[in-house]
Amino acid sequence: MAQAAGSDTIEPPLVDSHAHIWGPGMPFASAAWVRPDYSFPVETYLGMLDAHGVRYGVIAAASLFGTYNDYVIRALRSHRKRLRGTVIVDPAIGLYELEAMKSDGVVGARLQLFHAGLPDFGCDAYTRLFRRLRDLDMHVHVNVEPERLAEVLAPLLASGVKIVVDHFGWPDADRGLDCPAFLAAVEACRSGAAWVKLSAGYRRPDQDVPRFYAQAYLERVGPERLFWGSDAPFVGCEGKVTYAQTVSQFACWVPDASQRQAISKAAFEFYFG
Repeated sequence: MAQAAGSDTIEPPLVDSHAHIWGPGMPFASAAWVRPDYSFPVETYLGMLDAHGVRYGVIAAASLFGTYNDYVIRALRSHRKRLRGTVIVDPAIGLYELEAMKSDGVVGARLQLFHAGLPDFGCDAYTRLFRRLRDLDMHVHVNVEPERLAEVLAPLLASGVKIVVDHFGWPDADRGLDCPAFLAAVEACRSGAAWVKLSAGYRRPDQDVPRFYAQAYLERVGPERLFWGSDAPFVGCEGKVTYAQTVSQFACWVPDASQRQAISKAAFEFYFG
C-alpha cells in the first residue's frame, strides 16, 4: 500500500466534504443495508474535525434513514458557520420546503441509488425537482454503481442542475482509464456541471487504486473540480480505519500540497462561498 511521506506534518484539508451523523434512536429505513448499534452525533463529528485541524464539514444524507432528515437539518441549523449538508427527499417535495432547508444549510439532494432500481428521471416529479434545485443553486449528489453512472448523469446534465459524484464514481480498477464511470464523470466535469469527491478510498484494499484515479482526475479535470471527504464514521468498516488515516490517504492520493490546497479551496467555494 502506498503511504504519504511525512503524513504527520501534512496540512489538514480545509473541508471534509463527506461525513454522516445520526443521533440515538433514529428510525432506520426499511431497506437500510446495515443498522449500526451506536450513534454518531454532530458533537462527536465536530470534535473529530477539531482534533485533526479540519475547519468545515459537509454532511451527506445517509441512505440508512431514508427521507428522515430531521437530525441533520437541526445540526446544520445549530452549526451554520461550520456545516453544510445534503438530504434525501421525495421528488415531489415543494419549493417552500426546499427554500427552508436551504436557509438551514442544506445545499443539495442526494440520489442514493446503490442496489436500487433507477427512477424515471423524465417523470414530472423529477423534472420539477431538478429544476427547483437548479433555480435554488443547489445540487444533486449522486451515489450509484459504476456501470449505471453514465445513465444517471445524462438526465441530470440535460436538466442544468449542478452535480456532485460520490466516491470517485466507484471506477472499476480492472478497466483503468477506460472505465465508463470514470469517463462519464470526466465528461460531466468538463461540461462545467459536475464535481467529483475523492472519498471512501479507504474501502479499497490497495491505496494505489484511489491514488491512480485521483491523479487521473487531476490530469483530466484539474483540482478545481475535485473535493476530499473522509466518509466518517466509516460505516461497515468501523475499527478498520481512523480519521487521521483518511487525512494521510488524501496526501497519498494527491502528494502535491498546492493541488491539495486547490481542492480545499474548491470545496470551500462550492459549499460555503
